[in-house]
Order: sequence, then C-alpha cells, then structure tokens
Amino acid sequence: MQRLLVQLSDTHVRLPGQLAYRRVDTSAFLARAVAAVNALPQQADAVVVTGDLTDFGRADEYAQLRALLAPLSCPVLLMPGNHDDGDTLRRAFPDHPELAQRPCGERVCWAVDVKGLFVVALDSTVPRASHGELEDAQLDWLDRTLAARPQAPTIVAVHHPPFATRIGHMDDIGLLHGADALARVIARHGQVERVIAGHLHRPIECRFAGTIAMTGPSTAHQVELDLAPDAPSMFRMEPPGFLLHAWAPPAPLVTHLAYVDAYEGPHPFFDDKGALIDE
Repeated sequence: MQRLLVQLSDTHVRLPGQLAYRRVDTSAFLARAVAAVNALPQQADAVVVTGDLTDFGRADEYAQLRALLAPLSCPVLLMPGNHDDGDTLRRAFPDHPELAQRPCGERVCWAVDVKGLFVVALDSTVPRASHGELEDAQLDWLDRTLAARPQAPTIVAVHHPPFATRIGHMDDIGLLHGADALARVIARHGQVERVIAGHLHRPIECRFAGTIAMTGPSTAHQVELDLAPDAPSMFRMEPPGFLLHAWAPPAPLVTHLAYVDAYEGPHPFFDDKGALIDE
C-alpha cells in the first residue's frame, strides 16, 4: 500500500494582512497550499513542515499558523527553522505529540512512524542566528534512533541543508557546524531514503552520505536562482510548491515536486477511440 508524506516548507507566516518584505502575503499563500494538499488525488498520510513556520517566532504568528493548518485532514508534523522559536512553538501546539518529545532537551527533535515510514527530525536552529548547527548530543541520539529501526525506510529532516547549494548568500547561513558529522551518521544507516530540508526556498538535490539530500520550495516566495558566489540576497515570485514523498514497499521512496496553484488541464493524450490526439 502506498504511503504519502507531504513536505511543506518556509511558510513564514505573519498576521493576517501583514506582508513579508512588504510584498508577500505568506498567510494567503499557505492557505492556498493547504487547499492544494487537501485536493490531491491521493490523500496524504501526514504533512511535515520543515521549518521557518513563522517569520518572527511570535505567539500570535503561531496562532495564525495553527488556524491555517487546521483544515488539513491528516496529521501535521512541525519542526523549527531559524525564523522560529522552539519554546513558543511548543506552547502554541501543546496537542502535537511530536513536539512533546524531548530527546535533545530544549531542541525540538522527534521521531515519528508514519504508517511504516519512519520520520526523524533534528533541530538545527541557533538562537538569534540565521545559520544552523547540529550538536554532538543530537547526532548521538540520531545514531541510536536509526540503529533501533534498521529495517524501517526512513526520512531524516533538518531545516538547514547539510550540503553547499552554490547559492552563496544562502550557503553563508547554511549548516555551518555538524554537516560532516551528520554525513558520517547517515552513512552508517542504509535505510535512510532521504535527508530533507528547507531554508533555501528552492527544490535542490544532492548526493549525500550514500543517499539523497534535498530541499523543498517555499509555499510562498522563492530565493533567486543565481549561482554567482557574490550574488545578492534576492527573492522571486516564482510558483509556490511543495514536495510529495511517496513510498510503496518494497519499492524505494520516490519524490515529486508539486505546484500549489491550479493550471490549465488535465488534457487527454488520446481520443475516445484510443487514437493519439495530434491535430
């Protein structure tokens, strides 16, 4: 039976009517993303949001986030990014069992089984900083957690991607400590199908420690695709999107990029008699 994990990322929720960077209505964008997830032909088994849930980590922003996510018809798994505050996040979602887990102390780490797909989240945030770090204690916990479920297809989630994306201004605030140690842990556990991240506001893939590491797009604005080392920090209003991680054992996990908004179609390739439509 197929399992479907939806990955939303970098929602940057503000209060109703407030615009990020004086331009982006992130709350309206997230409402559209939630509607798109609910409209998928196959229902999601869970949704994971890979950080930067809010723009400033404030209680009223998390209340707005809660209201926007409420229409989702499946469990929602939350993890912080550098724009978030872990303590405020936990207080805003006291009914979320993943947030009640405290294997890494104050850091928001958790492990959840999604109908046979094991999802493990690491908190890479640094208080009052944009870059990310992973502590040795977190990686020791990850190693033990993965060792306890060697047969379970696994996704490891971390907000800051553990690889250089070649978008210079974002790599400057990437995972600046712990990426190599994370790679050593992941390499010991062949059941890890993906390492998923956010932060970049773009879909990016990289071979990593014997598996695939990838970032998801934002549900709102996207970071400008400019690979010059000194490229300015800019964003573009490209189509918002999200990732679908599909798993049907014993086949390997497959990831699809989906767009939030509806576009023209679908149109048939063949007519009612089975002939290819070519005129």
